[in-house]
Amino acid sequence: MKAHGENPEQNVIAVIPARFASTRLPGKLLLDICGKPLILHTLEQASKAKAVSRVIVATDDVRILHTVLTAGGEAVLTSAGHLSGSDRVAEVAERMPHGSVIVNVQGDEPLIDPETIDRAVYALVRGPSIDIATTYEPIESIEELLNGNVVKVVTNDAGHALYFSRAPMPFARDASLRYGGDPNAAIRNEPGLLEIFRKHTGLYAYRREFLLEFTRMPQTRLEKIEMLEQLRALENGARIKVVKAAGRSIGVDTQDDLEKVRAIVSAGPSVSLDDYTCLRTGYKGLD
Repeated sequence: MKAHGENPEQNVIAVIPARFASTRLPGKLLLDICGKPLILHTLEQASKAKAVSRVIVATDDVRILHTVLTAGGEAVLTSAGHLSGSDRVAEVAERMPHGSVIVNVQGDEPLIDPETIDRAVYALVRGPSIDIATTYEPIESIEELLNGNVVKVVTNDAGHALYFSRAPMPFARDASLRYGGDPNAAIRNEPGLLEIFRKHTGLYAYRREFLLEFTRMPQTRLEKIEMLEQLRALENGARIKVVKAAGRSIGVDTQDDLEKVRAIVSAGPSVSLDDYTCLRTGYKGLD
């Protein structure tokens, strides 16, 4: 895959793909969080990123469009036929200047740390050979590790992605042998092993030209098996830099996720996700 060169840091556009439909939580981006729709919380957080010069919500629904525009934000109506958020972001990127950096910020992460966005952008623009920068968070429970909806990433010592999987990776062989070859038993009995795993988060920073090339590529074998589009990039030789997120975030997929976010937002800006042990032990509500 050809390199796409370095990009000026001042030309960074964050695009928030905002599809209305949601299987587990219908219309979630317009659900209320302390008097404000979820999508506006995400928009505000992305706008705080120092590296970002412009934030655009890309949606397939006039209700989301109207909500963002009424609040003074920037939004565009995109095709309803897109199969992924990357495709929706790419439609917007087509209209952006050559050499732009495009940041894909998930619309359902109203608590995303602006510094996390900055870290991904800086990793990309300071690495001319990097095609994509993305982020990870620590995995803090075996339940999270074994959850197929939580994507794991394995990197080399330089922080370049080697593989993404829904399965726990890497395999802790020696620890597993201590428990009859059962890796789950090893982790339950030796929780310190969780430190070797990393949870991939859905934030991506791309060079515009790579993003457009990537979304035109056909799906690859591993992508279809795991249903992870970032594997398409790896299978085509892309270099993906993985950096640690500045803090934990929550992707709002369920009513329980929504209630967690509502509780944290209502507690005020001085309280972070990491202040809540309920996020590590199972949310039980606030006293």
